[in-house]
This record gives sequence, structure tokens and C-alpha cells, in this order.
Amino acid sequence: MMKKSSKSKSNYKFIVFIAALTLPISAVFDTSTIFLNSTTWYIGAIIVIGIVFIGALFDMIGMAAAAARETPFHAMASKRVYGARRAISIVRNAEKVSSICSDVIGDIAGVLSGAGALAVSVQLLQSIHASGWKDEAVKIAITAVITSLTVGGKAIGKTVAIHSPTPIILMAARIWETVSFVDRRAQRRKK
Repeated sequence: MMKKSSKSKSNYKFIVFIAALTLPISAVFDTSTIFLNSTTWYIGAIIVIGIVFIGALFDMIGMAAAAARETPFHAMASKRVYGARRAISIVRNAEKVSSICSDVIGDIAGVLSGAGALAVSVQLLQSIHASGWKDEAVKIAITAVITSLTVGGKAIGKTVAIHSPTPIILMAARIWETVSFVDRRAQRRKK
């Protein structure tokens, strides 16, 4: 009985952690929408498409973490495949990885891509000097395109993640392992 209470307490801590983590991540992503107000519309469009891609990518990783099984990674780890041990950790913590990737990063990117689409449409309207019904039509069209790219990208990512979670998780684990290695080397140099 004690173990269940401890696990429940751990889940509540994680929920509070996720809520607290959302604030700075959202602020960092939101900075890009502020930047969009001072750029040309085509640079803004590239940034918005980048945000859409990041959201779909992290949504895919979150889904792959939930769909992946440990067994292939144990086989890889026994052969000392780079990233396999980290992949096992990802799969064992699938609930947390999925929550961070899909719910925090993926959802924030989705919201900000909509805000970015509005900023891009305003910049485009200023450059073509549209007014009246054309003004509203351009805003609606750009927002609709960005929304369809977001939803379509996430749908494609989730489909790929469900059918091929192992290579996705292995790639994410290898990137995470490489970043961790670089960080450890930088910390050693400081000492």
C-alpha cells in the first residue's frame, strides 16, 4: 500500500513540474512571435513553418515513446549500439516523455504557430496594402493553411510513430546521448 501512495505522490510532483516547465518554454517560443512582428512576412513564414515542424516532430517522439517496446533496445544494448541504453530509459518513462514532448512542446508549438500565422498575415497585408474584405480573407487563408499544416504534420508524425517507434526512439536517444556527452565535456573543461 505504501508503494501506491509513493507513486501517486511522484505523479503529482511530475504534474507540478510539467506545469512549471511550460511557463519558460512558452516564453521562449513566444519570443519568436515577438520577433515575427519586426521581420518581413516571408522570413516570418519560414519561422512559423519551423515552429509547425518542431511541434509535429515532438508530437511524433511523444507518440513513439508511448508505442515503443523495450525488447529491441535490450538487444541493441547487449551489442553496445549507441543510444540503446538511453532508449530503454525513454521507453521506461514513456508517460513522462510523451507528456513533455506531446503535451508541453507539441501543444505550445501548435498554439504559437497560430499566433505566428496571424503575425505573418499582418506583415503580408502591410506589404501588399490590402484593405477591406481582402484584409480578412488573407488573414483567414494564412491561418487556415498553417492550421492544416499543423494538424496534417502531427497526423503524419503520429502515424509514422505508431508504425515505426523503434527507429524514432533510437534516433531521439542518440541525439540526447550526444547532447549529454557534449554537455559533460563542456563541464569538465570548466573545472
